[in-house]
Amino acid sequence: MTHMVPLRALNNQTWKPIMNQATTRSILRWTHLFFTIPIICYIYSPFQDIPQYAAPTRYVFLPILLLSGYWMYAGLVFAIIGATVWLGAYQLAGYGAAILSQVTLLVGRKIWLVIRARRSK
Repeated sequence: MTHMVPLRALNNQTWKPIMNQATTRSILRWTHLFFTIPIICYIYSPFQDIPQYAAPTRYVFLPILLLSGYWMYAGLVFAIIGATVWLGAYQLAGYGAAILSQVTLLVGRKIWLVIRARRSK
């Protein structure tokens, strides 16, 4: 998905991409790698340091990691839905429900793609 800006040309609106696909992928890839570092530090930190890293990891780093990963995998709309579902499920029911919500979301996406492919035949 490219970002577009309007250009005015003889009373018609045409769209020119702000950045190309390669630049978008590179930015998302580096964002994904950058926000993996705090999660690795959270996992391998001493047990007594975990409570101070827990909230930022759960509510900032992991949702950004999900957002960038899903954006690379399936696009911006799916990424926003995935990160939002993760935060909502984690806040309402805990870690297990958040993981189950992501599995359900991915299975639902696959079913939707299969149905859409069958209809296009």
